[in-house]
Amino acid sequence: MNRQIVRLSGVALLLLAVLIGATTYWQTWARPALAERQDNAIQRVAQFSIERGAIVADGRLLAANREKIVGGRPLFFRRYPQGALTAHIVGYSTASRARTGLESSLNDFLTASNSRLSTIVDNSVAQLSGKPIKGNDLRLTLDLAAQKVAYDALGSQCGAVVALDPRTGAVLVSASSPSFNPNLVETNYAAIGRIKADCTPASPLLNRATAGLYPPGSTFKVVTAAAALESKKFTPDSIFQDPGYCTEYGKQVHNFADQNGPEVFGQIALKDALVHSVNSVFCNIGKDLGARVILAQAKRFGFYAPPPLETPVGERRASGLYNGQRLYDPKLDSNVDPGRLAFGQERLLVTPLQMAMVAGAIGNGGLLMQPYVVSRIVSPSGGTIQQTTTVSLGHPVTKDTADAIAQMMLGVVQRGTGTAAAIPGFTVGGKTGTAETSVTGRNTTWFICFAGPSDGTPPTVAVAVVLEGQTLTGGATAAPIARQVMQALLTSTSNP
Repeated sequence: MNRQIVRLSGVALLLLAVLIGATTYWQTWARPALAERQDNAIQRVAQFSIERGAIVADGRLLAANREKIVGGRPLFFRRYPQGALTAHIVGYSTASRARTGLESSLNDFLTASNSRLSTIVDNSVAQLSGKPIKGNDLRLTLDLAAQKVAYDALGSQCGAVVALDPRTGAVLVSASSPSFNPNLVETNYAAIGRIKADCTPASPLLNRATAGLYPPGSTFKVVTAAAALESKKFTPDSIFQDPGYCTEYGKQVHNFADQNGPEVFGQIALKDALVHSVNSVFCNIGKDLGARVILAQAKRFGFYAPPPLETPVGERRASGLYNGQRLYDPKLDSNVDPGRLAFGQERLLVTPLQMAMVAGAIGNGGLLMQPYVVSRIVSPSGGTIQQTTTVSLGHPVTKDTADAIAQMMLGVVQRGTGTAAAIPGFTVGGKTGTAETSVTGRNTTWFICFAGPSDGTPPTVAVAVVLEGQTLTGGATAAPIARQVMQALLTSTSNP
């Protein structure tokens, strides 16, 4: 009899251990996987019983909640007071269309499902009191006045504007056009598909600021100039003979000119070649250095990896050479046309965020700061549970090289191709770009720049503007938009 009792007790203990193990597994280790499953109906309802944290910039709500009583219990659904203005960076969170943007990548903080001790305590207090769990708020670095200037300046054009504080990496503007109203994702998704702009397809859901890939044209000459000076084979005073073209693989590659026919500068120094954007000079530098040296320099600026940011990695693209949809890192110089690469053509594609980082590093004395758009995360009780600290990504170039290129970029705005970006009372350095596309007569136009007070202190703003399908140059189309955005930022009380 005792033997049977012992056996029965053993079986009971074994079943209890299995039960505890299974419960622990599903409640602990398997819980995150269950939470992420889009078809988990219970979890989806539970998500909307949480009072999701707000997303705020400049003291204004970018994402908030509207409460609805369903079955006698409060559920919370998202609303976006700024509409299209911040749609791409904020994203959306809906019952039927999942999540994008910060709503997706920081969902655990917004729903208070992160593992911070303060969040666990707040959740426990809410549950004991019978109140809905409240998520954590996000405080963003966006300057909404400048964001609106950028958005309005883009208008119906397809393109993007990114502005950073080069001293810290804070994202001040991230505008993509065309945009969309995230409030329609849940109620009238078809309306988003009917959005039209000055390009086909309009692709309003694409965040062109971080995931749009474009040939950089002559803005890439900043990277080539950096490679040239860092190689010690060239100086700003190195002299070139410009006949109006360079010969590449037996064919003439002409300078781009605003007027009919190529420009011919004759004898010209490297520092002036950047000011006047002389293709032949950079073509010959590319042939001398080789593609891999230039690409190695580009990698030091962050190319060939998605730029770091808090948004989902799938919404950020890496800049570099592409074969179709795939990044291409050549093993041999002979695999790439170095002349065309050097002035931003070939198969080179870049994002506006990446080019803003390039301009920022040059303006910041060669120091590249990691971009960020979330300044801090705040608990429901108002305490800061996570504060963003600035992170250096290193020196892609020496201070001497950065200062030399910065002087060239100042010349671009003072007397070169970017005079439309000049702002009285401020120091502005920039570089225009006009990249040829597969559509005859239509170009992708650019302007990248840095700006700050004229008292010799470091620049406080770095901007990149890109426009699709243009018939004019970067100096005529993108530079004026950059000027408007810089003016808004330089006179902002939040950016003294």
